[in-house]
Amino acid sequence: MSTPIQLRVVVDRGSCCGYGLCAAICPEVYKLDEGGLVYVDSELVPAGLEESAREGAVACPAEALKIEEVAA
Repeated sequence: MSTPIQLRVVVDRGSCCGYGLCAAICPEVYKLDEGGLVYVDSELVPAGLEESAREGAVACPAEALKIEEVAA
C-alpha cells in the first residue's frame, strides 16, 4: 500500500512582487494581503486543487512559490 501524497505550498513573501497571477489562477489557495503580497490560509493544498495550485505557483514571475510533495 503506497503512502498518500499531499501538496504543500512554500511561500517566499520576500520574493513576492505582487503580480497576483497565483491568486487569479487559484484563489482557493493563494490570497493577497492589503499590500498585494501572497499568503496562504493553509500550507496544505486541499484535495482537488492540486493542478491549479501547481499552475499558480509556476505562473509566479518572481518564483516566490514552490510546491512540495509531503506524505499525508
